[in-house]
Amino acid sequence: MDPVLHQLPAVYWTVPYVSSRFPGSSEVADLPRLEEGANCQLFAYAVLRHFGLAPPDLRSSELWADTQATVRVSAAQPLDLVLFNATDDAYGAHVGVWVNEGHVLHLCAEIGRPVVWEMAEFVKRQRYRVLIGIKRVIDRPQDTAG
Repeated sequence: MDPVLHQLPAVYWTVPYVSSRFPGSSEVADLPRLEEGANCQLFAYAVLRHFGLAPPDLRSSELWADTQATVRVSAAQPLDLVLFNATDDAYGAHVGVWVNEGHVLHLCAEIGRPVVWEMAEFVKRQRYRVLIGIKRVIDRPQDTAG
């Protein structure tokens, strides 16, 4: 099994898709537990945080424009964020996490839970057919222990 997927706690596989639970939403502020549900961005950021990365709580177009905590890359590595949409516009893009060669973990509205798809599965669907690009999180949490 893939090392990223193997190290992901079981609770991550049962997160329900809830579109209103996105980064920065009052619903998430009131009930921050991932088990309450998430959209694709909130889920992807939680996965990265589990592995010690510090993605910013940005919506997809803000994430694509960000240059402080992330960088655009041309070739994906495990734990990179992958953005898809029906057009080449990052606004409203779907966000997943690259786990290995050609496979992306994402919280899928169509299925209602996390799944791993090969890149070809995204191309088959109108809403995900365009690969906007790949972002790598370069920011890590600061060590606050003194």
